[in-house]
Amino acid sequence: MQVVVDTNVLISAVFFGGKPGHILEAWQQKKIELVISTDMLAEYVDVLHRLSAKYPKVDVSQIITLITSFGLIVEARDLNEQICEDPDDDKFIAAALESSSSVIITGDMHLLDVSGYAGIEMIEPSVFIEKYLGEQTNSAELR
Repeated sequence: MQVVVDTNVLISAVFFGGKPGHILEAWQQKKIELVISTDMLAEYVDVLHRLSAKYPKVDVSQIITLITSFGLIVEARDLNEQICEDPDDDKFIAAALESSSSVIITGDMHLLDVSGYAGIEMIEPSVFIEKYLGEQTNSAELR
């Protein structure tokens, strides 16, 4: 299953683990395929480097190498119209459309608000884990 992972989920996974960390583990175990566009990659790299100054024990170069080596990189075209309230979030929808991915994993309200656009389900990490990876979540762990 191909999925698009919003920057907030990737960052949470890398620096804090939790439910977003389970998603990266599923990717490492080849249960899902991570789809990224060049625009998404640029944002990932920028945010990872900025946060690595605050959390120097985390080796962000390793995750960047893994993403660029094993992620499915697509050249997503700009959308004809703005979909999200924050136009910067449209890059995730563009990547999903380009790769025919039906799921974007996100905690971003701008994306969650447009869930269903073009048949793309925008869901939070805990919901994705329960629905697609078959793991039960405890209500205290949601989000």
